[in-house]
Formats: sequence, structure tokens, C-alpha cells
Amino acid sequence: MKGTDSQSEIVEGCRLPVLLRNGDGWHMAEILGKKETNGKNLYYIHYDDFNKRLDEWVTEERMDISKLTQPSKEAKTPKKEGVKTGTGSRPGTPEREVVVSTNGSSGNKKFSVNRKRKGGEDTENEDGSKKPRQTGSMVAHHDDIVTRMKNIEMIELGKYRIRPWYFSPYPQELTSLPILYICEFCLKYVKSKKCLERHIQKCLLRYPPGNEIYRKGNISFFEIDGRKNKAYAQNLCLLAKLFLDHKTLYYDTDPFLFYVMCEQDVKGYHIVGYFSKEKESTEDYNVACILTLPPYQKKGFGKLLIEFSYELSKCEGKTGSPEKPLSDLGLLSYRSYWSQTLLEILINMTPSEGNDRAVVTINEISEMTSIKKEDVISTLQHLNLINYYKGQYIITLSHEQIDTQMKAMEKRKVRIDPKCLHWQPKDWSKRGKW
Repeated sequence: MKGTDSQSEIVEGCRLPVLLRNGDGWHMAEILGKKETNGKNLYYIHYDDFNKRLDEWVTEERMDISKLTQPSKEAKTPKKEGVKTGTGSRPGTPEREVVVSTNGSSGNKKFSVNRKRKGGEDTENEDGSKKPRQTGSMVAHHDDIVTRMKNIEMIELGKYRIRPWYFSPYPQELTSLPILYICEFCLKYVKSKKCLERHIQKCLLRYPPGNEIYRKGNISFFEIDGRKNKAYAQNLCLLAKLFLDHKTLYYDTDPFLFYVMCEQDVKGYHIVGYFSKEKESTEDYNVACILTLPPYQKKGFGKLLIEFSYELSKCEGKTGSPEKPLSDLGLLSYRSYWSQTLLEILINMTPSEGNDRAVVTINEISEMTSIKKEDVISTLQHLNLINYYKGQYIITLSHEQIDTQMKAMEKRKVRIDPKCLHWQPKDWSKRGKW
């Protein structure tokens, strides 16, 4: 702290440098809230240009009050964190044909692309910006005073204690607890360890309350109908909201299916992550919300969830895409999955008979992978594979890119095996009110 007698000056909306938790320098932050604990003032701050999951309560010792600036009188709209995908504003894109050839002189694979412009199919506002989706088990939301601040300090889920990232509308009487206890099987929340122990003795579930539609090794997927298992679905949404910023809870779970991935051991099936999808999606969205719980992140489970969603789309004979906007971590996961999937196809292509070039269209790639055509195109652009050369568009893969992709494929030890998926798509349009 570099100041004294300034507590009265520190109000919501003030901005000042705050020492980062790891001690790695000072960063500008905005004060969003204030409380007193054990006679000591604590301030809830948001770091400029950092994701909201890094927001925290800090003491004055970590604040440079000498550089405090008061809030402006003009009301400011809170900034939204995260990244929208860029498909709505991308330049003209390759549309029709991808010709794959091997150039012996350069040692690189080349893909020439005929180009055709096409208007975007996304719903837009009058100013050209994308409209947020207003359907889903969770819907896009704008920050307000309440939801900008985390309200749960810690949760205990199975053998893990996890610090939440964002606000979730659990009952207010539970938000003052140091730890919120959650049954890892039915996801019921209770206020104390003792209550959880009593609940576990009575809880009959050792796996999610739905049909097991996939099992290989110790990985299983369960399909939960949001209408038949409403309590579980709502509790799942409450839990997921702790780690998803761009969604707000939507209690009508009837129109949704939830696909929960679990790891199995002698004690039961432990939730790893999930995704939800609409029973009927006019935009062909195959994922509404998707989450890998923090203890299981960076272990390949996110790609496994995404791969499973596309396997379901293959069974349906459709191409699919996740609802937008994606969170920053969601966008990274999808970009990585799309990139690896497309590169895997391009690397393994062989020349057609009687031709030194292999030919494939964007539509064919989309049909092979069930990845929507727009996502295929935007991914190729993101990888900077498309170059203009002698009147045509060439996609060039260097040896370095091929080696990097081969190593990435080797690291993905766990993949979805379509033979282990036992699932038939339902025609929900013929089922009345689901």
C-alpha cells in the first residue's frame, strides 16, 4: 500500500494499480465491490484486459492507492470478456474445390482452391454485428452489478475442492459459506460436510440419471433428457455456470439434451464434463453449452467432448457447429480440434487414380467430418494455409506443420471409437412437446 487515510475515497468504479497474486508486477484494475471481514476492508477487483475468472478480493496492501482515480460521472457499460468467432466478418472465402498435389521440388503438399464469394448466413443486427443467441440451457447475457462478482468462494465435488471462476445463481443463503458441498452423482448442493455425508448415505445414484450411450475403457457418456430429469439438468447448469461466463441460467431445460462424460472406478461414475444441445435446432447447432471441469482440463477431455458431439452429428447425417459466442477457452478448444481434424485429413490424402493430384471439395471435407462448411473455411484461414499464386488459391503445408500435426496426433491417446457408440437419433419434430 502506498497511501494512508484513503479508505473513504475507495468506492466502486475506482481504478488503480493492484499487485498481481503471483507478485509479477502491478496491473490496472477496477474496484467492483467492497466488504469488511474481521475488521479488515476487502475490495473485489477486475484486472483490465484480463478474463473475469481472475477477479478476486484483495486487501489494501496490494493496492497502489497513490495512483487511485475516481470513477467518471458518465455511466459506463461493463466490458464483456471472451472472444467471438470471426466467421461473421471474414473476407471472401474459398468455396468449391480443393485440389491436393505434391510438389516434388519444394517437398511441400499444395492444395489449389477455386474461389467464390458468398454472403454470410449468420443472423445480424442492423449495424452488421451478430445477434447473441437467445436460446439454450444457458443464454448469452450482459454483465450487471450482481453477476460481475463471484458469489461462491469454493465448492467440494467428489475428491476435489475447486475455486469457481464466475457468478452462479445458487440460493443466496449458501453464498456466504466458505465451501459449498455438491454431490458428484446427483449434483444436489448442501451447506455442510455433515449434510453431504447424510445425503450420500441416502443417494441412490452412482452415475448420471440417463441412458449410457457410450463406453470404452473407463470413459462413458450418458444422455440426459432435460424434461425427464429436470432437477439434475438444472443442478448441472448451476454447476456449469460457475465456470462459464457468457451464459446465464435458463431454467426451462425441457427442450435440451445433456451429454455427460464420466470416468468410472469402483466408487461409481465421476463427472468429467458435459455438453448440451437443443432437441431441435433450426441453425444446426450441435452444442449449446460445453464444459470440462477444471480438475480435468488440459488432459484431452475437451477435444473428446467435441469429437463426441460431431460423432452424434454423423449419426444424424448432418453437419454441426457450436452456438456462438464461444468463450475464450471454448474458442481455443474448438480451433484446436478443427485444426487437427482438417490437417489429419489433408496429410493423409493420396492422389487420385491417373492423376498426380488428389482432389477434394470443401463440401466433401465437411461431410467427412460433420464440421459445418463455414467452420472448415474459417479454420483454413486461421491456419494461414491459403495463399494466392498464379491466379488460384494454394494451400501449402510445410514439413514443420506436418511434423507438428503428427506429434499432436500421437499425444491424443484417447479418441472416440464410433463402434462403441450405441445411439439412434430421434425425430423430435414428431414428438409433440418432447
